[in-house]
Amino acid sequence: MSPLFPEHNEILRQKGLKLLDLLLTALAFGVAFEIKQNWVGGYSGLAGDINYLLVLLVLLVSCALSYDFFNLHEIEHRVSLRNQFGSIFRAVIAGAALAVFIFYILKQVEISRMLIGFFMVFNLLLLCVSRVALEKLYAWRSKSSLGHRHVLIIGSLDRASDLLSLIASSEDSTLEVVGCLDPDPARLGQTVAGETTVIGTMEDLRPTILNQSIDEVVFAMPLKLIDDVLEHIYFAEEVGVNVRVMPDWQLQKMLFQPEVATIVVEKFVGMPTLVLSSVPKKEFELFLKYLLDRVTAACGLFLLAPLFLLLAMLIKLNSPGPVFFRQERSGLNGRIFTMLKFRTMVANAEELRGQLTEHNEVDGPVFKIKEDPRITPLGHFLRRSSLDELPQLINVLRGEMSLVGPRPPIPAEVKNYLPWQRRRLSMKPGLTCIWQVSGRNKVGFDQWMKMDLEYIDQWSLGLDIKLLFKTVPAVLFGSGQ
Repeated sequence: MSPLFPEHNEILRQKGLKLLDLLLTALAFGVAFEIKQNWVGGYSGLAGDINYLLVLLVLLVSCALSYDFFNLHEIEHRVSLRNQFGSIFRAVIAGAALAVFIFYILKQVEISRMLIGFFMVFNLLLLCVSRVALEKLYAWRSKSSLGHRHVLIIGSLDRASDLLSLIASSEDSTLEVVGCLDPDPARLGQTVAGETTVIGTMEDLRPTILNQSIDEVVFAMPLKLIDDVLEHIYFAEEVGVNVRVMPDWQLQKMLFQPEVATIVVEKFVGMPTLVLSSVPKKEFELFLKYLLDRVTAACGLFLLAPLFLLLAMLIKLNSPGPVFFRQERSGLNGRIFTMLKFRTMVANAEELRGQLTEHNEVDGPVFKIKEDPRITPLGHFLRRSSLDELPQLINVLRGEMSLVGPRPPIPAEVKNYLPWQRRRLSMKPGLTCIWQVSGRNKVGFDQWMKMDLEYIDQWSLGLDIKLLFKTVPAVLFGSGQ
């Protein structure tokens, strides 16, 4: 699953943009209806025998057809805002004209012309504002490493050079090439294209994936020229990193059978590639998950602002130190981000951890003590009630976390993961998951990891909602500590 909003999935982006435009179109009609009915003085009022839900439906259908005709959702080639505004103007005019024609066919002649006029103005305004906002968002994400997709290329000759040239000329500025690996040690350090060099051989594939944030491995050379190529592909699949194979589809010739990943054909900077993905390909559901995360986090932070202020004051009164505890965690494919919590321990808790290692009560690379002496009196209450986790809504709003997903581990723990355990990083971390609602401290580390992989393999929006509902009693009755 790509970071934040999945920009790199063209089908999902297109569906998301269509949904946004139709929602804005419906909003424009609602505003126009309210103004015409109540805000234009002597011209106020609407005919009472008109079914305005039918009017809205006709406008939505007409505009949807017009938007498609004028390619408002064409995302393969980005165009300037000026050109987008021109297309929006033509699409709004054509959509309204089509709707008026349909009303005439249906003999709905009493529909207010002023209502349609207001609708066109507000629809045009909202669609143009949305494009400006999207451009700003795209520019921000292009500068933010959080929105970048880190690519490791296998190969260093013509095919790899051509691929790098396509990436350099691509309008997708979020692609970031980590470097190239080549089976031939003699090519180590050589420049492939631009500033991209050969950073290692195939023996370096595993440590590069494990020690860096890699989202995709692209094989840009014939697979038959790589020794033990299936082992390399299986390893990338095992840890949850996407694998792309540039044409000529040699996986079929080698009778490769993925254990976890699904295989799809997808364009990459305009070139068809074969993709092995170990995360769910339910694009529209993932888009809805993205919306659910952002909307819920924003509403939650707004509604809980008084509680945040109260807890901040209590924490400052209870013990010296900052209100928030900030800790580096590993997110999607190993990206490092700063996770926020309300502080529940003494200010120097991290310094004291080394003295308590022998008291760790959890197996595996995780550190946890039920009666941790570093916890403050207020901290015990915050942990039992899970109120200490509330600031992570900020991480969700930033796009670093999701409401539901595997809990983000500490980077030092990730270094001790087995390859199959690392695949839990292939999906954005969350506030809650299967482990949290299953008596988490009673579950062994390996079983915990298997629960997270079960979540990834069986993911659906319905599963997220189910886990969110299960989290409520787990928090209320303290079973989620």
